[in-house]
Formats: sequence, structure tokens, C-alpha cells
Amino acid sequence: MSEKTPEKNASTTAEVARGEEAYVVRPELVQEIIDALDAANIHRVEELVQPLHHADLADLIEMLAPEDRKILIEIIRAEFDPETLATLEEHVREEVIEQLGAADVAAAISELDTDDAVEVVEHLDDSVQQEVLDAVPAEDRALLEEGLTYPEDSAGRLMQRELVAVPSYWTVGETIDFMRAAAERDEDELPEEFYDIFVVDPRHEPQGRVSLSRVLRTKRPVKISDLMAAEIRPVPVTMDQEQVAFLFRQYDLASAPVVSEDGRLVGVITHDDVLDVVDEEAEEDLMRLGGVTGTDLYRAAIDTTRSRFPWLVVNLATAIVASIVIGFFEATIQQIVALAVLMPIVASMGGNAGTQTLTVAVRALAMKELTASNAMRIVGKEALVGGFNGLLFAVLVGIVAWLWFASPDIGIVIAAAMAINLVVAGLAGVAIPIGLERTGIDPAVASVVLLTTITDVVGFATFLGLAALFLL
Repeated sequence: MSEKTPEKNASTTAEVARGEEAYVVRPELVQEIIDALDAANIHRVEELVQPLHHADLADLIEMLAPEDRKILIEIIRAEFDPETLATLEEHVREEVIEQLGAADVAAAISELDTDDAVEVVEHLDDSVQQEVLDAVPAEDRALLEEGLTYPEDSAGRLMQRELVAVPSYWTVGETIDFMRAAAERDEDELPEEFYDIFVVDPRHEPQGRVSLSRVLRTKRPVKISDLMAAEIRPVPVTMDQEQVAFLFRQYDLASAPVVSEDGRLVGVITHDDVLDVVDEEAEEDLMRLGGVTGTDLYRAAIDTTRSRFPWLVVNLATAIVASIVIGFFEATIQQIVALAVLMPIVASMGGNAGTQTLTVAVRALAMKELTASNAMRIVGKEALVGGFNGLLFAVLVGIVAWLWFASPDIGIVIAAAMAINLVVAGLAGVAIPIGLERTGIDPAVASVVLLTTITDVVGFATFLGLAALFLL
């Protein structure tokens, strides 16, 4: 896209000074663009869109209605920033790619780093993906097709092929000259931005790394082998991206070499890609805890309905189980109507207390903080927390029920049920995700439905069972 004018740069500086709102696409700007689109004022649309960063442009495209989105894409087609494709939400990206056509998309992909290019094409329908790949130059297509052969969500999909690798016997001067010569040739062998230079042996296996800053601070005659840090943490090309994110977080890495099965250096992963992974994995876990398979904000209503229906069926089944438990005590409820008023309190408090523990446990498992070595200690601690909270809320709810229905017996029954259910909730909240992980099931997927079933059933059964024993 064209360069910003000094006046627009000054305006941007002023916006930054106003605070964090300068880093988002403001609703006023979106509305102004919509008005310009409605008025067919192409010049005004171009004027408003031109200064936007590619990430902000992606946000703008996502915010527009499909009809306005198509018009905007046509207006900016000639100057469409390829980086925007890599930033767009998956479903919106598919619409934009369909509109741009295979030739324009292939041209845009050729300008991207290989990791971003793979990100763009990997989720396309097979027919569209092949059409785009056929339009990409042969050399770039070979790299993309190789990237697509790696497992989804693996280091192979995440890495970029552009990197700087030099032999150990080179000097600092030779290394700098090599990079300058490559830049002058305007070849794609060097990445646009990089942080580490990797030292390789004749088999192209990584032997060490040197930070770019250290190279620039060292005199030309010094050998690279004298500067390199031999402690490197190579990433197998098949490693899951969640494990890659853990590696970066654990060792504060800026970049890491990716190696093939035979140990050869094939790519590099940088921290900006890992930041996207961390955000993606956190979003995925959050969605799964809510029973949603993925971000469906931009999907058609029928597709969203179809994706959410199975989870709601599961929840219906668990609700029926809880209702069956209540049905066992139908006669008890008919004789003491107050039980029908109070029993949701016990189940609800158990569910909420268990969800607190569950959230902490699922995060701890994802962060490798909850392991076999400390699992029993954590389970014991959460049972103790459940016991403390159970006693506190048992006293509180018992007094409320006593005063409400003028019956100390009802107060004692609900207090006992509350204490029992909160202890069970604490235990279940940590034991369920641990058990699911050990059986190979993602705790974020199935934990919530199991937890709510347990706390509902135990809550209703203990409260109504104690009532049947002591109040009738």
C-alpha cells in the first residue's frame, strides 16, 4: 500500500497519545467507511483505509456486513496487503479468497513468509486449495505442499523456511557479507526479520546459535564458532504447537530451529508465531469449556446451529439424569414444598464451586504445573478448600433457610447437604480433568459436563435424601 503522508503520520501520533483506543479500529471510523460505501464515494473509502495497518484492515473487513465487505475488497483489490490475508478470521478469509480469485491470492501468497502462506491455504476447501496452489510459482508451491504434509497444529505447519544458517568456520565478517549480498540480490533466502543466526555442520544439522545483536557488536575477524551458544533447543518438525509454545515460555526463546526426522535444519519458529499459538490454544480451551467447537462469530446461522447442537444434546441428557434423581423423591417434595424452593441452591453452589476448581486445574494441566508428582497434594488441597467453603456456606444458608421457613430442621438439612456437595465439587473439579488427561481425552472438552452432572446429582440426592430421612 502507498506511504502515509506526513499529515497522517502526525495524526496517528496524536491518536497514540490519547491512549489505548488508538490501537483499535474505532466505531466512528467503521461507520464513516460504511457511509462512504453507501454513498459510492470510492475516493473517501480509499482515503480512510489507506493509513490502516494490515491487522486493523483485517479487523475492519471482519466488522463489515458481507455486502459492504465485498465492495471494500473490490475497491482495495489493486493495493490489497497480502499480510491482511494471514490475519483474517478463517471464515472471513475464505470469503475474501473466493472473491479475489486464485490468481490474485497466489500472487499475495508468494509475497508472504512460508508460515503465513501455509496458514492462509491450510484451511481452504480441497478444490479451492488446489486451484490456488496451481497458480503459485513452482518453487513456492513445492514449499507450501511440503508444509501441508506435516500434521495440523504441528511445528512443521508453524515454521517458516526462510532463515540464516552459516558454517562454524565462517567469521563475523563473512557472515555479515553473506547477508548483505543476499539482500542486494533481493532473494527470498533471508527472512525479512530474524533474531538468531544458526550454526550448522556439513550435514546441515544445527550445532549452535548466535544472536544477531552479538554478531553486530563483534569485530569482523572473530569466528562464529567462538560466539555461538552450543545450548540450543531444536524442535522436531512433528511436535505439537502447544508443546512448542511451552518450550518458548519455559526457556524465554526468541526463536527456535526446527529439525526434520534425520536432524537436519529445515525451518525456524519465531516468538510472534508462538504468541498466536498461545492465543489460539487459550481461545480453543475457552470455547470447549463453553461447549463450542470453534469461533463461529462469522459463520452462517445454520452452520453455527449445527455445531452447537451436539453439545446441547449432551447437556439435555445430563439434565434428564438430574431430573430422574429428583423424581425419586417426588413424595418427599410433595409433603414439604420448601424443598422445591431450596434444592436449586445446593446444586448451583456445588456447580459454581466445582467450576472454580476445574478452571484452575485445566489451566495447570495445560501449563504443565499439575503433574503426577503433585496430583494427590492438589486433590487434597482442593478437598480441604471445599470443606472450608462448605462449612462457611452451610452456616450461612442454614440460618437463611431456618429464618425463611421458620424451621431449624430444614436449616440443618440444607447446611449438611451444602457442606457435602461443596467437598464433592472440590474433589471432582480437580479429579475429573486429571482422569480425562490420563485417558487421552482433552480435559477442556468433557470436564464441564461431567462436573455439572456430578454436582447436580450429588446436590439433589444429598439434600432430598437427608430431608426424607430427618424431616418425614
